[in-house]
Amino acid sequence: MIRQARLQLRHLARNTRTLGARVARVYIGLLIAVMAVTIIVASSGISLFAHRAAERDLAANARVFEQIIASRQQQMADAGAVVARDFGFREAFATGDRATLSSALASLRERTGVREAAVISLDGEVIPSAGARQINGTAILSALDKDENRGVAMLDGDLALAAAVPIELPDLAGWLLLFNTLGPADLAELARLSAVEVDGKVLDRARMTPTLAALPLAKVETVSGASGKELAQVSALKSLEAGLEPRLILTHSLATAMEGFHQLQWVLALIALAGAAIGAWLSIRMARGIARPLHLLAKAARKYGAGDVEKVQVEGDSEVRSLARSFNAMVDAVEERERQITYASLHDSLTSLPNRRYFLEKLDRAMVRQSANSRTLVAFFDIDDFKAINDTMGHPVGDSLLCNVASTLQERFPDAMVARFGGDEFGLLISGLDSTVDCANLARSIDAVLNREVVIGRQTILQSVSFGIAIGPQDANDADALLKCADLALFRAKSDGKATCHFFESTLDEEASRRRRMEIDLRRAIREGEFELYFQPLYSLSEERVKGFEALMRWPHPEHGMISPVDFIPIAEESGMIVQLGEWAIREACAQAASWPGELSVAVNISPRQLLPDSLGTCVVQALAASGLPAARLELEITESVFIGDVERTLRLLHSMQSLGVRIALDDFGTGYSSLSYLRSFPFDKLKIDQSFVRALAEGGSAQAIVRAITTLADALGIEALAEGVETVDDLEILRRIGCNMIQGYLISRPVCSRDVNALLQALANSADLRANAA
Repeated sequence: MIRQARLQLRHLARNTRTLGARVARVYIGLLIAVMAVTIIVASSGISLFAHRAAERDLAANARVFEQIIASRQQQMADAGAVVARDFGFREAFATGDRATLSSALASLRERTGVREAAVISLDGEVIPSAGARQINGTAILSALDKDENRGVAMLDGDLALAAAVPIELPDLAGWLLLFNTLGPADLAELARLSAVEVDGKVLDRARMTPTLAALPLAKVETVSGASGKELAQVSALKSLEAGLEPRLILTHSLATAMEGFHQLQWVLALIALAGAAIGAWLSIRMARGIARPLHLLAKAARKYGAGDVEKVQVEGDSEVRSLARSFNAMVDAVEERERQITYASLHDSLTSLPNRRYFLEKLDRAMVRQSANSRTLVAFFDIDDFKAINDTMGHPVGDSLLCNVASTLQERFPDAMVARFGGDEFGLLISGLDSTVDCANLARSIDAVLNREVVIGRQTILQSVSFGIAIGPQDANDADALLKCADLALFRAKSDGKATCHFFESTLDEEASRRRRMEIDLRRAIREGEFELYFQPLYSLSEERVKGFEALMRWPHPEHGMISPVDFIPIAEESGMIVQLGEWAIREACAQAASWPGELSVAVNISPRQLLPDSLGTCVVQALAASGLPAARLELEITESVFIGDVERTLRLLHSMQSLGVRIALDDFGTGYSSLSYLRSFPFDKLKIDQSFVRALAEGGSAQAIVRAITTLADALGIEALAEGVETVDDLEILRRIGCNMIQGYLISRPVCSRDVNALLQALANSADLRANAA
């Protein structure tokens, strides 16, 4: 068969211009490529499997070695325990009868087969079984004092397994130690018990090569050995001698591990070659069968490509007739399909508005024709809180809102281009705008038709749209620059609040550049750890003491000095870096609070962005575990904005935090329109009264009534209330009279760095004592 395929390939070589030959070459090439890829993937898989299997075998052998070593140490300890409890042995030890002790130790050594048996007194004196032995009694006693009675120790300059048994009269009077050899012969004996061929040795870490010393413990790694690549695992053995770090080193040759898999790779290669030969023969046969009708179809296609509409005659086998009919149908429908494709590529499928691509094409043409008397206006629109509308009311309502905005803009500007860029973003292009047109009045008319209540289905929605406007040539002379100006104007409008409009100003470009530089600096600062936490005390009026601190983030920039959180937190929120910053703040706050005296708590602000991934719970658990801080001393502060979106998911996460013992506080209480509804949904541990109410306390009127109502409500619900922004003694006294027990603000202390927390606590405690004595 292979010989016949070769003859047919030679025939194809003489007819390279025929369609059949080209089809055959393609099939054969694809087949060879598939076979080659299959061989490569299979070989790689086999190699990877062999490598993983060798790693598992070596790891299993390491565990066996460790178990055997532990078993031998236990056997020595059991044998020593019998002698240590013997009355005659203890009497000889108590009376200092060295001859009897040496005789008993020699007997124990011969009976158990150990290399040495010795006694160490509590002053470090060593009594061996016979002769002088190099045993560091003082170093061994140091290890024994740390409750270590099994391990490796030095005997005559060599590493040996050691087991210690206490000698009690009845109190501890000394230790009976048994030593056994741990040389190459012993390890070779252990290696023979292994399922695979391994080399083992025990070395002090100080005597290991730098390569082996750098390996992580209890993990199989690949290293270069004398005979090539090897798998190695380094395991820590217990030390029974201070200053000694014994390591069990097992190595296994990779070449040996791979030997059994080479034959399988050769078999796969032979199967692939045979499959390629058979496939080549079948490809040639199939190519001859389809060559002629395809040649006729190709001829008709070439004529159609040249502009001559020619249909193929329907004849031949059923497959060929079906192909001919399909070709003829394609000729009839191609113009209609081209029109549909062109329309789809330039229009939005939901609103049927032009898309960004079509908008840019029109803008490029408009910019060429613009002048001082024929201006070009570009406006960018963005629906406020569109994601919240989608999440709370459903995507059908969101889609209807998008269509409503699109139709409103089209009705208002029938002669202009209105486009949808994607999501909730729209664009407006007005070309040939006369210099006498009042653009401010135009913006007001847009605001009037967009920002109003609309009825979608059976729901009334307050439609809120922000937009930015740029005008050429006064703002820019080319399309890209004008688009950038409109985008910056929209960004400023969104920053100013909802349902706002802003025209481009040159200062916006400078502001955007500043924000970009700050974002770059933020990424570098996170990478290099430039941030610090400052702590502001949370003070109890009834107990006259500090009960905790709120952690506040600070950024000491190496060039610009201390940067206010007001400047960098919004950028971190927009870029998503707030998640990294927030997790760092939780870990750092827990670590700092763990060193504070008493039961002082620490409060950490949580951004809504931190609740989107599933990592917040893991971060909190890890921070508490790493620092040792009790969960009850950690408090997470959230604002009601975290409930915008998936409320049920947010509540589940908060309940899981509370089940750990972590306290949850609702920050800026009273400023949101639905704060009371959240109190029904979740049992908060604390309400933080917004500082805007506290600053208005001295004026009397409604502020005092609101604070009193919040305090009474919190007390009725069993929730702690805290007033923020307390800066004067008058505010403090009003809050005390109203019944608000917890306060926070500059009156007590400004935020301080972590190293000044203890000094602040002492100063506040002294001032509390002075007030108590004065009273």
